[in-house]
Parts: sequence; C-alpha cells; structure tokens
Amino acid sequence: MTHGTFTTPLPINEPVRAYAPGADERASIKERLSAQAAETVEVPLVIGGRRVTTGDLAPMVMPHDHGHVLGHYHRAGEGEVAAAIDAATAARAQWQAMPWNERAAIFLRAADLLAGPWRDRINAATMLNQSKTVLQAEIDAACELIDFWRFNAHFMEQLYSEQPVSSPGCWNRLEHRPLDGFVFAITPFNFTSIAGNLPTAPAMLGNTCLWKPASTSVLSNWYLMELLEEAGLPAGVINFLPGSGGTVGNPVVADGRLAGVHFTGSTAVFQGIWNRIGTNIESYGQYPRIVGETGGKDFVVAHPSADPASLATALVRGAFEYQGQKCSAASRAYIPASLWDDVCQRMAAALGTVGVGDVTDFRNFLGAVIDQASYNKLSGAIEAARDSNTAEIVIGGEADDSEGYFVHPTVIRVSDPRHDLMRTELFGPILAIYVYEDERFAETLHLCDSTSPYALTGAIFARDRAAVTLATDELRFAAGNFYINDKPTGAVVGQQPFGGSRASGTNDKAGSLLNLTRWTSQRTLKETLVPPTDHRYPSMDAE
Repeated sequence: MTHGTFTTPLPINEPVRAYAPGADERASIKERLSAQAAETVEVPLVIGGRRVTTGDLAPMVMPHDHGHVLGHYHRAGEGEVAAAIDAATAARAQWQAMPWNERAAIFLRAADLLAGPWRDRINAATMLNQSKTVLQAEIDAACELIDFWRFNAHFMEQLYSEQPVSSPGCWNRLEHRPLDGFVFAITPFNFTSIAGNLPTAPAMLGNTCLWKPASTSVLSNWYLMELLEEAGLPAGVINFLPGSGGTVGNPVVADGRLAGVHFTGSTAVFQGIWNRIGTNIESYGQYPRIVGETGGKDFVVAHPSADPASLATALVRGAFEYQGQKCSAASRAYIPASLWDDVCQRMAAALGTVGVGDVTDFRNFLGAVIDQASYNKLSGAIEAARDSNTAEIVIGGEADDSEGYFVHPTVIRVSDPRHDLMRTELFGPILAIYVYEDERFAETLHLCDSTSPYALTGAIFARDRAAVTLATDELRFAAGNFYINDKPTGAVVGQQPFGGSRASGTNDKAGSLLNLTRWTSQRTLKETLVPPTDHRYPSMDAE
C-alpha cells in the first residue's frame, strides 16, 4: 500500500474538435463511420465480468436509414437480473475497500482512452445508432463524458477532504461511505455521456451498479462498457443489462438490496419507479436514494429590447440541434409582437438552409428522430396543429418515415398561451411560439412560470438590464438551469451543473460535487485521545 495525500490532475474541459473540411479528425471519423456501418455487432450482457447471451435478440438500427441493421443485442430476463444483483453484491467488499485514488485512476484512464483511441468508435456509434451529427456526437459522446470522468474524480477528492473540526482532546473524522447495497442506473438514448455517467458516478464513490441502457442506444453504450473494462474496471462493479424496462426494472426495484436509483428518462417512468419504491419501502435494507432527471418543456422569453439576430439564432440552435431531442431543448417561446415578424423571417431564412438527412453527410444540420414511436408522436402533433383553430404552422411541418424517421424543423404559432403545445413535452424538432403584446412582459413571465409542470431549462433575451433582473427573479423556480442571452442548451461539466425540479427531476446537478454526495452515506468518527477516568464533573463539588 502506498501512503500520501494524493490530488487528482486539475480537470480542464475537453476541447471540441471542429471536423472542418481537410482536418485530420474529419478523415478519421469518416473512415470509422464507413467501417462501423459495414459491421454487424452482437451485443451480450455483462454480469460479473462475464459475457452472457440469452438468445432473446433485438435489432440495433440507424434511425436515418431504418432498414440498415447495425447488429443485435441480447435482452436480459429475470434470471439474468438476479445474477447481476448477486454479482454486484459479491463485488462490493473488494471495490469499496480499494483506495479512492485507485478507483479514480480507472476513470481517469477511461477519460484518456476516450479522448484518444476510443474517440472515433464511440462517436461513430452515437452517430449511426442515435442519428447525431458529427458535432453533436463530439460534444456529447466524447467531450462531455471525458469531462464527467475527469471532473468527478476531482469532485470525489474534494468530497473526501470535507472534514469536521476537532476540539482539544479529541479527533473528529467524517467517512464518506458508499451506500449499503447496489445502485440501479437507467440511462437514456439521447446522450451517450449521460449513459456513461449514470453508472460510473456512483461506482467512483465505491458503489456497485446495474446498468440498463436505453434500447435505442445500446451500441454506443456497449462500447463504453468495453472501454471501462479496458480501463481496468473490476468485474461486477458495473453489470450491463440491456432489455425492456419492466423485465429488468421490476425485479431490481423489488430487491431489498436496492440502495439507489440513478435515472434519466421520462417523467411518467420515473414517477412509476418512485411509486413502486414507496410501496416496497418496508422491504429494503435501507431507504433507497432516488436521483432523477426527467425532461422539460424548456422556454425562451424575449423582452422587446432583445436583439432579433441573437434571439433567432438561439431559437434555431436551441430548438432543433439533435432534432430537439435534448432534455434542455427550447420547445416553447414567448416573443413580443414588435419583434415577431423580424424574428420569424430570420428563423425562416436560417431553417431554409439547413439539411435534414443522413448524419454521415456532414452538411446536414438534423438527422432523424430516434424511432417509429417518436416519429408517430411528432408527426401526429404536427397534423393536430394543422387542423387546429388556435395553432398555425409558420415554418416547416414536413415529415417522412419511408427511409428514415425524418421530422423537419417546425415552428408553430399558437393564439392560446396555454395550448397543449406550450405545456406537453414532445421531444422533437417542434417549437411552439406565443406572441404577446409588448406591454405585457411581466404578465408573460408569470404565464411562462405557471403554464408547464416542468422546470429544467429556460432563457431570457433582453438588452434592458431591468428586464433581465425581473425575469431572473420571476422565473427563479421555473428552471434549474437559467440562461441570459443564450440558448437553454449546452450545459458544460464543471461550469453549469445540470438539473431541474418540479416535474423535471430531483435537481441533483450532474457535473458537480452535489450529485456525488447522493452516492455516499457519511459516518462520523470521534476518537477521545485520553478518556476520562472519573465520572464526576466539577459542578458536582461541594461549596
């Protein structure tokens, strides 16, 4: 055993590669895309470090070319779930006994592997199986996950250094123990970085985990699992269980050894998990920690003093990058009447130039939405707006699923500020606009705050500082991440801790020390250096 007070390397956000024409990284990723598209991959489960196949296969397809099958993955059943829980339980003692700096070294190595030899593989899988453009994949699957691993190691060091004061004659210590059981990580399709962070953040703190990836992003997640193994992650620390939500989730939540849930996904699914945990609460060995981020109906409010060019650009990028499938995507906006015509024209001009199609064609700004169910929901919402007396499609409205699940950027103006399009999360490239009278700015802020049950991200655009101040105050609880003169997407690890409240989740702030504290259970130790040998106190002495 080595001795010393160790410090992790000071984390710096991973630079985003531009993939400009002629750049080496552009040629490299294109080569990897071609090779990976030609492969047929069979993805197993990983339980206790062993590859497990079940024969219950499901396809992995390209959303932008849904006839192209990239491979198949094996789905877990109840038997595999039970085996994974046992494997996580068996791995606990050795993993939590490993010195924190040795655990940190595994994830720092994983970050460097992703920054180097694994970068193209993970980015290409994210592009092909999740239909992300090269820039969106780079920001997510490479840079953000690298940041998570490097910054979380640094945050872990900070957390462990938090110690109480000691009075004369005693030594007080605070031990940041892992939780007393296993953690269940349920990850989404839309961010490969989130898929990588949800199981590894608890694991870094000494917990063992079960990881259920989204069925529409198994390929990139599988490669992350392989990357972690190459980085030296011991068997059983993270167990990889693709499969249906109910088949995997129900037996996990029913197990008394469950210590925590780390979740990103829909509000309805998260509420269902919380409900089942509440029903089972007497059966657990401990109260499970429940951490979740569950989406939003993210807003942009513009003041009459807003700059139209900046506002239009923010709406185009914030609403339509990655097909509007970011939890933080702008999906409703409140525009003053005096700016509306100018902003609408600018948006129409910009969206008239964007390509929608195969993400391996780098000229495209949007790929396809993730699957048929998403396409049906979004195209249905567009058709409902087309038939509505209180909604008008002002830009876009096209959709076609003959080759890929393509929904074009669509801007819909509503006359009713509480229209369903202003309240319901659609998770796609649809932006609802309510145009308000300029003098009703303060009233519109209240409207924005009270219309949607969500509170994830939001933005104010204004050059008038008094308007910025008013919006910041009035919308204090409407968004966990609030942006001033910027789009409501693009939180960076270590810079803008991410998460929201209300129906958007528990606001435990991924990308910060705040999230890591949820995966520890503190123990206070007091050591009296010279214990007393007489029970009497001076106050008991006679006068």
